[in-house]
Amino acid sequence: MSVPAIEALTSVAPTGYLDGLEAVDPAASDGSAFGSALASAIDGVSQKQEVSSDLALKAVTGDLEDVHDYTIAATEAAVALELTVALRNKAVDAFNEIMRMQA
Repeated sequence: MSVPAIEALTSVAPTGYLDGLEAVDPAASDGSAFGSALASAIDGVSQKQEVSSDLALKAVTGDLEDVHDYTIAATEAAVALELTVALRNKAVDAFNEIMRMQA
């Protein structure tokens, strides 16, 4: 039985859910880079929500050519929001765990 090569996975398209996040050198950072990366990620989620809302309005008024555009935008916005909420929950859990540590 042969195992397929990993190169076959290179055809997978990037999702773009974390667009806007830039590589940051952790040694040169004073913490502001994390804040700016987080803010840009939240802005990206907000933009996806706005696009979804605009396409929903166009769909209701009959100005939308293809309903699939709205469906895709709404799904992208929902998945991006779910990812953001999951990251927030993990960060809160980590903070609570740190606060429970004994000095």
